[in-house]
Amino acid sequence: ARGLHPMVLGGYAGLVLTLVGAQLGGLTWLLAGMLSTLPIALFVFFVSSVRQNAVAAFATTLLGVVWVGGGLAHLLLVRDIPDDGRLLIFTVLLTVFADDTAAYFVGRAIGRHRLAPAISPGKSVEGFVAGTLVGVAVTFFALYEQDVVSTGESILLGLAIALAATLGDLFESAIKRDLGVKDSGRLLAGHGGVLDRVDSLLWAAPAAFYL
Repeated sequence: ARGLHPMVLGGYAGLVLTLVGAQLGGLTWLLAGMLSTLPIALFVFFVSSVRQNAVAAFATTLLGVVWVGGGLAHLLLVRDIPDDGRLLIFTVLLTVFADDTAAYFVGRAIGRHRLAPAISPGKSVEGFVAGTLVGVAVTFFALYEQDVVSTGESILLGLAIALAATLGDLFESAIKRDLGVKDSGRLLAGHGGVLDRVDSLLWAAPAAFYL
């Protein structure tokens, strides 16, 4: 989003404060860290010599913190759930990775119907269904007889994670398409960038935490 001139320093500061807030004070201080982005970004805006569109600059800065910082912070919140956090965070990670992998391979093999052609032409309904089923199965078996949730709750949790993961993937695809970029960064050339590797997690973690 460089063309929209986001306040990069303000965004990074807000992201760090969001993560620190989540680690030290839970949900309340996560929100406080996230909201701190606005005054910090305003200060950066005042001292900047670049003349930019204020609405676009503030919007993209805050979007980055809420999307990336908020998603990562909720991974911390899931991990810090008393007694069962470590099991739950691994369950979220395994479910998302299994969902993505199954959707990719089944979509490549038998995908015929486009899931969201205007946003991501490569994704198919068949891949989405397969990924969701595999995601639910992974969550069910990961939590089976662990005295964390009931059988029905584990199925609901798997469904929430799988659906949120797909939405997270589509959300990033929509952002990249709107901004006219192929990759979110150059660090993982050929793989779409780091954001492409974690976009599903950034939505799946909040879904798992609140459910």
